[in-house]
Amino acid sequence: MIAAHPVDTLRLIDEGAHAGIGGVLITLTGIERSSSRAIGTQMAVLADGRHVGSFSGGCIESAIIAEAIEVLAAGAPRQVRYGIGSPYIDVRLPCGGGIDLLFMPNPDRAAIADALARLDRREPATLQLGDHIQHYVPRLRLVTLGHGEDVLALVRLARVFGLDVEAYAPNDEGADVDGVLPLVSRTALPTLTGDPWTAFVFVFHDHDWEEFLLPQALGLSGFYYGAVGSPRTHQARLDALRAAGVPGPQVDALRGSIGLIPATRHPATLALSILAELVQHYEACAARNGWVGRSRELQP
Repeated sequence: MIAAHPVDTLRLIDEGAHAGIGGVLITLTGIERSSSRAIGTQMAVLADGRHVGSFSGGCIESAIIAEAIEVLAAGAPRQVRYGIGSPYIDVRLPCGGGIDLLFMPNPDRAAIADALARLDRREPATLQLGDHIQHYVPRLRLVTLGHGEDVLALVRLARVFGLDVEAYAPNDEGADVDGVLPLVSRTALPTLTGDPWTAFVFVFHDHDWEEFLLPQALGLSGFYYGAVGSPRTHQARLDALRAAGVPGPQVDALRGSIGLIPATRHPATLALSILAELVQHYEACAARNGWVGRSRELQP
């Protein structure tokens, strides 16, 4: 995985608690001017020095770790400003802004465990931290079906990025490589589940594989449905779905010519193009529902 996911901070605190090691959960609750991180970004620090997450490119993390160890020793929450208006004149943010961080020592162990259990069940979770509420969403999940190198490139890149990935390919075209499972039927999907944080992507160039499988996928819960192909191919696909009696809203949800880089032909570039679009839609969908990167002060 390229960088820490929000749930990784909770897992480190939980791991420390199980080992009898104290920890501090730090949350970005305010920004003045600009910041390289969003409201709700978190970092976890254990008493033994292990830590996950960041609030900058590395210019203030050592000061935050030192502060966290002090907070852990004091045993009380602390709100600290870094950058503009901070008492630490030797700690500056390169963007010239200021950030407010809430240090919460030894957050409630049961609440952390409950949040992790909900996320493992792919449900949103909420954690109360002093006067603030922090929201978490399940990790972006990709279910992809397709041919050979194109689907393999997408699977490899998505896993490195940190997505949960479930992938299928016909027996003779990439199955059993990199965890890609065999697709044995043109008429019935494997046993799949969906949820509001799942994307379904078809990467077939032999579009006969879509005739029966695509309508079934459109009937599953997800936030994104897409299939590769030219605008002409996609229009023919939509016409076929309507002729097959697929409900209009499901047909309308299907995206064609997918990806942010138009008309790419190389498998690696196609994978990057599709992944970028998935992440863009995931973050927009979660933000509309008030979950990703949101931390709000409790009202009295």
